[in-house]
Amino acid sequence: MTSVSFCGKINSPLGWAPSRGYIFEMLEIRFHGRGGQGAVTSVELVALAAINGGRYAQAFPSFGPERRGAPVLAFLRLSEEPIKIRADIRQPDVVVVLDPSLLRIVKVTAGLKEGGTLIVNTKKSLAEIKQNLDNKYRVAIVDASSIALKVLGVPITNTTMVGALLKATGIITLESLAEPLKHRFGLLAERNAQAMRQAFEQTQIAERQHA
Repeated sequence: MTSVSFCGKINSPLGWAPSRGYIFEMLEIRFHGRGGQGAVTSVELVALAAINGGRYAQAFPSFGPERRGAPVLAFLRLSEEPIKIRADIRQPDVVVVLDPSLLRIVKVTAGLKEGGTLIVNTKKSLAEIKQNLDNKYRVAIVDASSIALKVLGVPITNTTMVGALLKATGIITLESLAEPLKHRFGLLAERNAQAMRQAFEQTQIAERQHA
């Protein structure tokens, strides 16, 4: 297994909006994707935006020698304090699924905390996704593949699913991604920002129903 990580803090008042109940010392997020879909780029973009906003962040992938298209994981930690943990995230607060086919072959909710949030790229309805789950989680859905294909011309859903993550959690603002997107994508930054905004606007959320 190989992994890389970075963490840091820059004093800045920008780019942090811990709304929708996410007031935390540390938030742990696990991304499920396939090789080539940009899961690692997703976590790095959010981490950079959080660092620029004055918080600590850590982002790293977890994968072996799998070929392109094989399932991969990427991990993201956000915190108000320095992050000393370096292990994979096994009990995430949030799970993001970039490829809906993974729902059939991977238990994406493994370890997801009760009351945590599952965010899925899917053409299915909230009711269809929730029927295969118990009532322990919040669920958010968006057809990220269609948005990416329309806006970017390719069904790569990394930046699109970042938009869904921001809508479901409010952990940072859309505006805080402007510089990380420009740094990563250059002339294609605005297209990726557009895909992100559309996903943010189209994400549907079902709150956990308390007994």
